[in-house]
Amino acid sequence: MSASEGTPSGLAGKFGLAEGWVVQELGFDEDCDTSVSDAIASVAEIVSEDYDDVVDAVLLWWRDEDGDLVDALVDSLVPLADNGVIWLMTPKPGRSGHVEPSDISDAAPTAGLQATSTINAAANWQGTRLVAPKSRR
Repeated sequence: MSASEGTPSGLAGKFGLAEGWVVQELGFDEDCDTSVSDAIASVAEIVSEDYDDVVDAVLLWWRDEDGDLVDALVDSLVPLADNGVIWLMTPKPGRSGHVEPSDISDAAPTAGLQATSTINAAANWQGTRLVAPKSRR
């Protein structure tokens, strides 16, 4: 998206998505905040876990008890475009299922990713932006 086209505002703008992007949503469950998905859907096409084409971004909802974060991140990379981004959505501190930042910073490099920023995405959820290091892109 060029600057002349403008950028999405509000919550959608926090994710840095562009009009027309395809975002695969993984790990969505009843505890997830639909306002996040709705905001993303206002600028991008959200597809399910069975989508079998390349995507521009992955929205991965993850809780501490969901299993091995490294495995989930590696699996999230499979459909991701070369310059794609993974938004790892985790419960905020003090919420059930909270994932310690150290767990994310340990898992990301093992999966070939680096965390670049964290956003306040919803009342109970925060998002960590993960990308492949520039040397790999």
